[in-house]
Amino acid sequence: MVCGVNTAPVLGRRDRKKLATRAALSAAALRLVAEHGLEHVTVEQISEACDVSSRTFFNYFASKDEAVLGSDSEIGGTLELFRSLPADIGLFEALRLAFVPVIHQMEDHREMVSLRMRVVGDNPQLLPRLLATSVESELAVASAIGDRLGLPAGHSYPGVAAAVAGAAFRVALMRWANAEPVERPATLAKLVDEAFDMVASGLAEPPRDGGSR
Repeated sequence: MVCGVNTAPVLGRRDRKKLATRAALSAAALRLVAEHGLEHVTVEQISEACDVSSRTFFNYFASKDEAVLGSDSEIGGTLELFRSLPADIGLFEALRLAFVPVIHQMEDHREMVSLRMRVVGDNPQLLPRLLATSVESELAVASAIGDRLGLPAGHSYPGVAAAVAGAAFRVALMRWANAEPVERPATLAKLVDEAFDMVASGLAEPPRDGGSR
């Protein structure tokens, strides 16, 4: 189970400050775009909301779109953890464990995750960039899978495995983020475990008892 793994890195003061500034800029971008729409928000407004200069903004993000979506900088840490896991751990279990830091971060910032999903839905012009970022991340995961399994370049398995793992994670994330507060949904970690268990079972059909998972 993912919850039992401690993978939090020890960061110095400077790195913590950088992460805090990055998070503040992304949160400000999300709030402003949610209120005014993407086309009516500028980098200057986002920077001013965090009391930093536009130059500082561009030290963290290439554009306001990237600030809203949050770049996939987390994928580097995810892949580093994935590569460090013992070879005797099965592939999908290793992928599940590698997602632990991202899962914990999302659970700690649920409101921001839900807001980002709503902002993307309200501003479809963000979708091409979101898709491009997702494809880049999936290719990076596929490359790491190929390296772990010692497969030759061009083999289909790493790409298929990366796509399946990404889809399982996205389904769990959407269930968790879109659930109404009164429903008291399961944790994201539990939903990711459930989705990866389905993959591990070969997507065996669930009992047809009228229930839903």
